[in-house]
Amino acid sequence: MNKASSGFYGSTPLIWWLGFILIWAPIPLGSNRPWAWDLLHALVALGGIWHLFQAARNKAPLFPKPWQLMLLAGPALIAVYLLAQSTCVIPGVCSVDAYQTNIMLEKTLYLLLFTYLLSQHCRTQQQLKIILACILISGGFQAIYGSLLHLSGLDLSPVFGIPEGEKARGSFVYQNHYANYLALTLSIAIGWMLSELSTSKQKVALAKWLRSFAELILSRKLLLRLAIILMVVGLVLSRSRMGNAGFFTALGIVAVLALFIYRRPPPLLKWLVLSIFILDMLLIGSMFGVEKVKQRMQETSFVSEARDEVVLHSLPLLEDQGLTGTGGGTFYTVFPRYQQQSYSGFYDHAHNDYLQFAIELGWPVTALLGTWLLLALWQGLYVMNKRRTKLYQGVAFGCCMAWVHMMMHSSVDFSLQAPANSMLFMTILTLFYLVRMLPGERKAGRDV
Repeated sequence: MNKASSGFYGSTPLIWWLGFILIWAPIPLGSNRPWAWDLLHALVALGGIWHLFQAARNKAPLFPKPWQLMLLAGPALIAVYLLAQSTCVIPGVCSVDAYQTNIMLEKTLYLLLFTYLLSQHCRTQQQLKIILACILISGGFQAIYGSLLHLSGLDLSPVFGIPEGEKARGSFVYQNHYANYLALTLSIAIGWMLSELSTSKQKVALAKWLRSFAELILSRKLLLRLAIILMVVGLVLSRSRMGNAGFFTALGIVAVLALFIYRRPPPLLKWLVLSIFILDMLLIGSMFGVEKVKQRMQETSFVSEARDEVVLHSLPLLEDQGLTGTGGGTFYTVFPRYQQQSYSGFYDHAHNDYLQFAIELGWPVTALLGTWLLLALWQGLYVMNKRRTKLYQGVAFGCCMAWVHMMMHSSVDFSLQAPANSMLFMTILTLFYLVRMLPGERKAGRDV
């Protein structure tokens, strides 16, 4: 790679453009309407054109880093398989609704392009912080907008006229997509804050230790800590059961894991986590209705939940079509034939991403996709254990939190079907690889 082409990758203006796309994606109804995802795709395409023009001018290679192939393998596999389903070129692999499969193919290709651009141009810690800042800006905006709109008592949202009901939903149509989005941004915020903690284990007086912790919470990281509080408020106001339970469970799991994986865990890690549980969940949550979330959990039953019946009645569909799938995006086309009369309504999703992917793409492709997700998680665990750059370790912590939350939430909902959520999750999967592969602080002649 010549010097000119090497300098091309790591374009800060393009990183800002990708960050703007992340902020924009949830604003128009989570980009979950045809006109909204078309606009989102246009923004990504502009970034791709910008990249191609500059790459051609600098004679830059297509893939400067081999690890990018591993990162892009997941969405590329889905795209190729969706193309095979929509064209029916392989015997037995054919979509029952080619139009819907082509829509899913389009979404996948633009996610692939976005991931490619992010992996190509995020090459420094400063550029990584730009992406982190944009994720937090997006989460903070959604939390403030959703909370104010909910507390204002309006029946309809002011822009799109979406019924608000008794649950905060931000600019999303579905409150669980809103809760999932906030949980992902919260995870990244906590990881970033963790990277600012000192790893020094020198013994200090209790008064000095308490003063340092108070400065961390109340002064030095005030904006970051405030963003976390605001997003917790938005999450609680969403009244999402798995959104709330999944987030705090993911925080607990990854925090305990970090105590064993980190070679030098920050002494304040335990206190930071406790402050989030006590201050955010108990004190702030009690002010904004965490009791209503607990009540919804206690009142939940398999008898009253139609979504559980949707899952049960989808299992025969998996038995019939599980090998090659019915075609991407076709669940709502095929499910009515299996839907029983014990409940009514139109279900365009299975309320279980694992089941829906297996039905639409087949379980072999879904299993390969699961393996790819586990490889991404492994990158984060490696960084937490092996790397010494605090920023990378903190981001890896946040990404692991987001990963655990998404895996839990996907078992009861369809968050990955929302373009804004899937784009943010793909960004987080990209961060796994970036914090593993980006150069770190040089100590004793080596990157850490």
